[in-house]
Amino acid sequence: MRHNRVINHLGRTSAHRKALLANLAIALIMHKRIKTTVAKAKALRRYIEPLLSRSKNDTTHSRRVVFSYLKDKKAVTELFREIAPKIANRPGGYTRILKLGFRKGDGAEMALIELVDFNEAMLASTEKATTTSRRRRRSRKSSNKSTNQATEKIVESKSNNTGNSNIEESTDKDNS
Repeated sequence: MRHNRVINHLGRTSAHRKALLANLAIALIMHKRIKTTVAKAKALRRYIEPLLSRSKNDTTHSRRVVFSYLKDKKAVTELFREIAPKIANRPGGYTRILKLGFRKGDGAEMALIELVDFNEAMLASTEKATTTSRRRRRSRKSSNKSTNQATEKIVESKSNNTGNSNIEESTDKDNS
């Protein structure tokens, strides 16, 4: 049984798995999004999130630790120069996995894994949604005045109507 076996071994030896995840991480850092299987994407998320957190602190030690995982100087430079400033305020959740369906050849479930802060289309749509609204509101002063005036008219008309009808009813009773 697989009790408490957290790591998905992906059907590979540990050396092969480390190389695979390092290559996927380099590709993700360089291209900002990659297409892979869902299992590899989930394994990559667990692998790269701590590296992205480490890149927020730009010190020699953190660069060396990240380089020990990636083994690619250009990817480390890209990570610390381009990606780290954009994710500096984010407390976590640097990647997004979007499922794409099944691969035609072998039926494997495919996914797109991307860095959250680098999807310009999605960022543009959220900015537009937050800046504009579809409804319009009247100012509070004018709406309060108009509602107060309307309620006063209604109250006056009801009091006039009810007062007259009571008087008419009482006079009808007195006459009979």
